[in-house]
Amino acid sequence: MTKITIKETQNPTILKFEFEDFITQNQNFEFKNIDEAQASPLAQQLFYLPFVKTVYISGNFIAIERYSIVEWSDVQDDVAEQIAAFVDKGGVIIKVDENKAKKQPITVYGETTPNPSALKFVVSRMLTRNAVEYKNIDQTVSSPLAQELFKFPYVKEVFIDENYISVTKYEINDWSEITLELRTFIKQFIENGGTVLDENLIQTTTKNDVTKDEAFDKLDVTSQQIINILEEYVKPAVAADGGNIAFDSYNEEDKTVKVILQGACSGCPSSTFTLKSGIENMLKSMLNDEAIKVEALNA
Repeated sequence: MTKITIKETQNPTILKFEFEDFITQNQNFEFKNIDEAQASPLAQQLFYLPFVKTVYISGNFIAIERYSIVEWSDVQDDVAEQIAAFVDKGGVIIKVDENKAKKQPITVYGETTPNPSALKFVVSRMLTRNAVEYKNIDQTVSSPLAQELFKFPYVKEVFIDENYISVTKYEINDWSEITLELRTFIKQFIENGGTVLDENLIQTTTKNDVTKDEAFDKLDVTSQQIINILEEYVKPAVAADGGNIAFDSYNEEDKTVKVILQGACSGCPSSTFTLKSGIENMLKSMLNDEAIKVEALNA
């Protein structure tokens, strides 16, 4: 028997009816009337209720906006029972487009990181060669996946590199409450053909590599050595923890190396220890200069 959980929203006229599993393939639907709801027999059925104004279907829930002729407290249980009964009788929630490509099965699993606020979701296939970090939804033009992840209220930052996605959360939820939801969403999003990173924008980034090479050639010898050490020895290690460290600058006068922390490294309580006891000591040893200091711009 289908289990429906009723949840309130910030809008008192809208109520969410949640399923235990996802009911859409990474799509969002909004229906204002029965004629618009051709793709959803369930939504059409709901519009026969006189108080139903709008039906939203997304992820694992159906949200209904009501007219003011009733209060949710008077009808919400009946609506939940009607939705469950419709599904249990084999009713269709959303009509599947048969022309869509078949799923490409993948595996996704979560890995803890040194940062208690970040979790690394490892995918069984390569996603990108270019590490990309998103601090908010406005930055996600190049990543439809990141854009969708920011719609979860607890997602604070998203970092994508190689075959994994690092998600940094706000403190409002524990990982035990949200890991399964995020893992399932990422898995279904990719399996159903969702775009992780926009290829055209990735190509644009690649074209800029020439400029990066030219900039590298203009750097002093020590800066070039630092970059090479970070690329060869440091980045593989921090990538294993779901993060990245990017070179920003080197000041020859005070011997200060400035880096940018990304992904799980950003905001990690142990990042200071890693910078000082790990990277700083490594640079001192490999460059034979005990005066070198390492600082993170966003520590």
